[in-house]
Amino acid sequence: MKQFIHIILRKGKPLDAFCHNLERLLVLSFLVLALVPLQAQNGQVSGTIMMSDSLSTLPGAHVYLEKTNLGATTNGNGYFSIQNVPPGDYTLHISSIGFIAEQKRISVTAGEKLVVQASLIESVSTLDDVVVMVKGNRGLKDIPGSVQYISPKQIQKFSYTDINRTLRGVPGINIQEEDGFGLRPNIGLRGTGVERSAKITIMEDGVLMAPAPYAAPAAYYFPTIGRMQGIEILKGSSQIKYGPYTTGGAINLLSTQIPETFSGRLDLLGGSFGGRNMHASVGNSHENFAYLVETFQFSSDGFKELDGGGNTGFDKKDYVGKFRINTDQDARVYQSLTFKWGQVTETSNETYLGLSDSDFAADPYRRYAASQNDLMETEQSQYTLTHLARFSKSLQVSTTAYRTNFSRNWYKLDKVVDDEGNKIGIANLLDDPSANANAFAILTGTTSANANALQVKANNRDYYSQGIQSVLTASFKTNTLSHNINFGIRFHQDQVDRFQWVDDYSMNDGIMQLTNSGTPGTESNRIAVADAFATYVEYKLRYERLTVTPGLRYENITLEEKDYGKNDPARTGEDLSIE
Repeated sequence: MKQFIHIILRKGKPLDAFCHNLERLLVLSFLVLALVPLQAQNGQVSGTIMMSDSLSTLPGAHVYLEKTNLGATTNGNGYFSIQNVPPGDYTLHISSIGFIAEQKRISVTAGEKLVVQASLIESVSTLDDVVVMVKGNRGLKDIPGSVQYISPKQIQKFSYTDINRTLRGVPGINIQEEDGFGLRPNIGLRGTGVERSAKITIMEDGVLMAPAPYAAPAAYYFPTIGRMQGIEILKGSSQIKYGPYTTGGAINLLSTQIPETFSGRLDLLGGSFGGRNMHASVGNSHENFAYLVETFQFSSDGFKELDGGGNTGFDKKDYVGKFRINTDQDARVYQSLTFKWGQVTETSNETYLGLSDSDFAADPYRRYAASQNDLMETEQSQYTLTHLARFSKSLQVSTTAYRTNFSRNWYKLDKVVDDEGNKIGIANLLDDPSANANAFAILTGTTSANANALQVKANNRDYYSQGIQSVLTASFKTNTLSHNINFGIRFHQDQVDRFQWVDDYSMNDGIMQLTNSGTPGTESNRIAVADAFATYVEYKLRYERLTVTPGLRYENITLEEKDYGKNDPARTGEDLSIE
């Protein structure tokens, strides 16, 4: 070794290079040796996050240490690991979309591998039984029959604003597209008819949401899916508590819940055909007061092409406010009073007019000139007041008073009058255009000889739905048997008021011109009212792994329709008929 060094020393420049490399090697070795003990002094925090009352792990949950930049996200098995944590006391935050966030105080010591186990409760479980059917994933096992739950994470994953696409993956649901945006869905469950979702029960937070669920159940209004936190679908006998339609099933949409801590969001999206979405909310919960203010707005220029040009899209704006006052959590009888207000407006350049077979084959997105004035305008408002009294963990009563108003006027082409004065409905006209060549030419923009060639009907209707419903929930045990009783009662009234008219237009080189304004009430002029009383009792008996759930529902419905006739727009009653 000495000889080797001696030889190197005699080389001159190689000696300088060797010393330089040796110096770098020694410094690097020193740093490595110095850092290893430092790293060994830090700790590690790891663990598995579960869903409360469930055997399922929770992937995609966010875990971080307060006032640090240290954090992790759980993997597909709900596992997380935070490395190189300096010793000390920390607050561990755990959160996931659709779940109530949790905080844990932890202490990390040098070289320790701290294992943390935690479970998050779904935020929908904070709702009362009167407005929740499934109570999230954790409640699926407690519901008899076929049940599906679409979680907030699933909804946010695709950011759907179309209920048809949201429900497409659920078995047993029949969907018929209409406008391409899901504004007026046609949904059936287990073989029921799909037209206007009239054969299923539609609810938002447990409150009936069809414009008039008994008198006129066809749902021209459907809650805005873009602002919903979850969706519950019950089919068959499992929805006995949620009439009036208990044959096919029920769909309950869960609106955004008031957050446990101060939080807000602002989402802006843009897409094809001039699509624009905005979702904004802010809310907080204090000891005795909580609130949430939210809006969801979306619009599009439409994907159809109107002869002569024009907007074929829509503009929908949805606003919601929730306010809650409550006693202290440790009160002998916990009580809360929650007020919810909502308003939705929609303007849609939509038509009933289709295309002939040949024109559809050439361009399925074409719209004839005679549909240029077709317009759907709607306005919906809802008010609910919910009182909850929790006497103990096993006994509570929840009561909700509600009122919804819905008005809509679908102004759309109804008939074409040819040059000889023959009135032809648009469906018959498109079935055989060659047999009605003159009327079809007017439909597509040819100037009409008849001044009143196009009859546009104002399909105007006003609805309201109101009532009060209450649910008592009690549970107890006797020896090895567990008992759960749900008793519900509802008084309900709804009404549809049809007050319609027809305007006449001429066609002049592809442009429609108003020639005669109709008188409101001279087309359809009638009111239908429904009064309903409903009650149910459901008893759940559980012994070890055996559960028996008998139930009974009773409905008493009274319907009355007053037809004032087309010749009595003032509704004096001179031609009144009552059914």
